[in-house]
Amino acid sequence: MHDEIETEEIIRDIFQQGKTCFIPRYQFRSNHMDMVKLASPEEISSLPKTSWNIHQPGEDEVREEALSTGGLDLIFMPGLGFDKHGNRLGRGRGYYDAYLRRCLQQQDVPPYTMALAFREQICPQVPVDENDMKVDEVLYEESST
Repeated sequence: MHDEIETEEIIRDIFQQGKTCFIPRYQFRSNHMDMVKLASPEEISSLPKTSWNIHQPGEDEVREEALSTGGLDLIFMPGLGFDKHGNRLGRGRGYYDAYLRRCLQQQDVPPYTMALAFREQICPQVPVDENDMKVDEVLYEESST
């Protein structure tokens, strides 16, 4: 089982609706992350993979960064676990928490944050500290039993 929801169909739908899509580009020597413009839904599979098995443009490749052109409306937040209070357990590097802080400083309207999760990732409580940013909404499938 994968530990994150696949987003390929969502990315395709973004482009079909004529919207702009940005994907994360991590700098592995720090906790810095940018959201850079994706040219097409097909492009993502041609991008190099990181050690985390994530497709992203190379650090030296020049790309439009979302915060330099007005910011983002919506950010899908990855995580290993979530609770029903919007707390998120990431992978411990703080990439998304730091990026959200930059959004709050540079955008007039903060982006809406949403996590896509498997039911098994929903916990009664996840550990958080003062650096962790909450997710606005966690979507997961409820059990029908």
